Amino acid sequence: MKKIYEEGIASGHATFEREAPTWTAWDASHLKVCRWVAIQGDRVLGWVALSPTSSRCVYRGVTEVSVYIGCDDRGNGVGRALLKKVIESSEQEGIWTIHSGIFPENKASVALHQSLGFRQVGYFERIGKMKDKWRDTIYLERRSQVVGIN
Repeated sequence: MKKIYEEGIASGHATFEREAPTWTAWDASHLKVCRWVAIQGDRVLGWVALSPTSSRCVYRGVTEVSVYIGCDDRGNGVGRALLKKVIESSEQEGIWTIHSGIFPENKASVALHQSLGFRQVGYFERIGKMKDKWRDTIYLERRSQVVGIN
């Protein structure tokens, strides 16, 4: 998983992070549920996980998704399968909203999210710097049709 995260960092279009966190730091920042890994044989193809967006109890059903696919396995449906799985499992856990912030240059990720019911709800201009260059992000969300509707 760390290698795939590092490939995302190296792409320059996956995260503002400069290095992959330790397992302890990563584990502490993600929910213990709704973590999925795609494996073929003994190879990890990709992973998906959810992070809480707030510690306040009123936001317990609002999360942010991270989905990373290895360089050699992009465009083969791995991301779609993982994102679908995390959507299904999140609803079983009572999660009603999944957010995602994506660099506009990562067109494949934006299209993937939109194809699975995410809609653009914002555009953050110059939200953060990466190597002294301001970057924008597209902010997408998916609202459950079964959880949090009443």
